[in-house]
Amino acid sequence: MSALPAAPRGGHALPAFLVTAFGLSWLVALPLWLGDGLGSPLVQVLATLMMFTPSAGVLAAWLVSRVPFRQWARETGLTLGERKGRTGLLVLTAWLGIPLLAFLALAASAALGLVSLDLSGFSLLRAGLRAQGAPEPAVPGLLAATQVAVAVLAGPVLNAVPSLGEEWGWRGWLLPRLVASRGVLGGLLLSGLVWGLWHAPLTLLGYNYPRLGPWAAALFVGFCVLAGVVFGWLRLRSGSVWPAVVAHGSLNAIVGSVVLLGDASAPPDLVVAGVTGLVGWALLAVVGVVLLRLLPVRQAEPVA
Repeated sequence: MSALPAAPRGGHALPAFLVTAFGLSWLVALPLWLGDGLGSPLVQVLATLMMFTPSAGVLAAWLVSRVPFRQWARETGLTLGERKGRTGLLVLTAWLGIPLLAFLALAASAALGLVSLDLSGFSLLRAGLRAQGAPEPAVPGLLAATQVAVAVLAGPVLNAVPSLGEEWGWRGWLLPRLVASRGVLGGLLLSGLVWGLWHAPLTLLGYNYPRLGPWAAALFVGFCVLAGVVFGWLRLRSGSVWPAVVAHGSLNAIVGSVVLLGDASAPPDLVVAGVTGLVGWALLAVVGVVLLRLLPVRQAEPVA
């Protein structure tokens, strides 16, 4: 059983964190609301920029906490924790485990008849390339395999900086504070809820679930609560934010695998299929329960 990091200090720190993280996220996404929404060519740029707003919230909380920054960095998980070997193992587990979870969700979706795969013609991949005005590859299977390999092997590195931008806020700073006041399970669930709500500037526009429109916001909150349990367990078990950063970066890299392997004649319904759909929810729930039961973390006394 692993001890949790102590919660950061500062009576005004939580309001400073939340106001900064949420306020800046809406400010960053404002051009989408005033313009073409998800049809804007700026979507990916602004979505990436938005990922840094939780870290801005951490810095705002630090400014009102008056804690030495080196101590603050340790308390918010920027170090490797007390057991560096365990942290390294959890980094590797997240690096390979998240893609495995994504492919299990895809396979389960296909087995349940919720998604149609095209592993011979890769028609959905080719349709996506045509929509972007890109030439179709002579061997689409090779392109799909290459992109999946890059996502699995290099995704956490390529996405490390923006993933840290989010994870330093949600799992690094917020989670230990909520665990100190709400207990382990309460802190994990509540931090995931906050994380999901923070996505509202994008998800209310249909981001991640374009068929749902504004209802995508509610659905993505559910995903974030369950994924937040797994990401949060990595943070609490290691005492470091880095395993959660790797998990987040890996998830963002691999989530498009459904598009690479799907059938253009029957596009996948992301509400039910894949790791972010209801099938993925079920797998994440099972993983979260197993981790908390077999490898629990215990609550530490909050810092005064």
